[in-house]
Order: sequence, then C-alpha cells, then structure tokens
Amino acid sequence: MDYTDTKGRIFDIQRFSVHDGPGIRTIVFLKGCILRCRWCCNPESQRYETETMIVHGKEKVIGQDVTVREVMETVVKDRPYYRRSGGGLTLSGGESLMQPEFASALLKAAKESGINTALESTACAPFENVSKLLPWLDTYLLDIKHMNSDKHREFTGKTNRLILENAEKIARSGTVELVVRVPVIPGFNDTREEIEEIAAFARRLWGVRKMHLLPYHRLGQDKYIGLGRTYELEGVLPPAGDHMEMLRKAAEEKAGIVCQIGG
Repeated sequence: MDYTDTKGRIFDIQRFSVHDGPGIRTIVFLKGCILRCRWCCNPESQRYETETMIVHGKEKVIGQDVTVREVMETVVKDRPYYRRSGGGLTLSGGESLMQPEFASALLKAAKESGINTALESTACAPFENVSKLLPWLDTYLLDIKHMNSDKHREFTGKTNRLILENAEKIARSGTVELVVRVPVIPGFNDTREEIEEIAAFARRLWGVRKMHLLPYHRLGQDKYIGLGRTYELEGVLPPAGDHMEMLRKAAEEKAGIVCQIGG
C-alpha cells in the first residue's frame, strides 16, 4: 500500500494560520487525546470516536476519516504562502501521537513536497510513537504544563512523568527545533515559582532556544455546552497582561533563552 493511502481521523483543517509554528501555516487537527485538561479549548478533540456537537443550534458531526493523500490536496494549495513566509504544515489535536502511523505519514508527505513541518504535542505517549515522527519533523512545539506530578494529574488526568522523560529524549535526539510552550492557567500554574520551575527544566534541555507562554482563554467554552459537558473553569478569568509580562521576564531570566507571550 502506498503510504499516502494511510487513513486517520481528523476534525478540522485550518488554513492561513499564523500561530503554531513559523510563517503562514495549515493546521490539521487530529482526533483523540489521552489528557483531559480542564482548560482544553478543543474538547471535541479528546475522544477518538466520532461525535455530535451542537454548533449555532445545529448538529455537527465531529470526526472525519481521511487519507494522507486527501489531506495533502488541501495542504499543497498554499505552497506559495509557505515559501514566502517560511510556513508549512502543523499537526495539532487532540494529540497526534495517538495516531502515530497517520501522523508520521502526513509529515513525510509534507517533507517530500518540500513543506516545513511542525507538531503541537504534549509528548504523553510511548517514545516509540514520538520516534516515528521525528525524521519528518522540523519543529516540535512541546507543552510543559507543570513540574509537580500530583498537580499535573489533578488538572489533566495524567502525571507528567512520561512527558518530562520524552522531552529529554526529544532534546537529545538533536533532530528537531524543540520549543517549550506553557499554557498559563490561573489557579494551576500562574505563579512566578511555578513558571520558573518549568523554565529551569527548559534550560536543561539540550538545544532549546525558545519558550512560549500561552495565556489562558475561554474561546472553547461554548463547545462544552454543544457537547453536553460541564466546563470546569467557569468563572476563571484570563491572566492580566502585566502579570503575563512579569512571568515572561521571570521565565526568560531563569531559562536563559528567548521567552515570548503567545506563539
């Protein structure tokens, strides 16, 4: 079988994005995630199964089975924009590592088409899954949410042990640009001490030169209503701009690398 016939399950493709990697990008969102982060802005991504969500009062089926070839037909449409901006394809989710064969085939197809690749991932999966993607990957946008394993499990459903172990292995591989990203969530990890702990870990990772702090937002809250689920951070407000700037400066000083808000 031609590898471009590899099938996977996605729930969206977003073109002309300027986030989640350098330049103008096409983001492919894969279904399925092992974590259950309380602040998740894509709750429709968590279950691998196809489901129905109410959007603007109408039922919408979430989840579509596609081949690599079908996805690439959309991705290559914007090749001129990638060339001019240094952009390309980003895989997001959910967690792409839950569909390693499909994800690696997508990245391979992009690289063989001369398109830059990036992965937005928690790395909460066996390293065997991670290693399948690394040969075809330019940038790994790795979420590090907390250094305390118990608190990480309380807010995401899993400990951080595997994530931190994989972060070190990815860094040691020396094959990708590794960027540490931190979703800053009030009441979870928004103190100076907590951010500095993550920054200190980032400093120990070989080759890491960038760190992104991503302010909490509530843009996905209506999706929980559409799925008939409870949004657990009701009433939690996004962090103030001056607070984010304080955290950014603290992280940059601690990590000794460039730290920016957003990414």
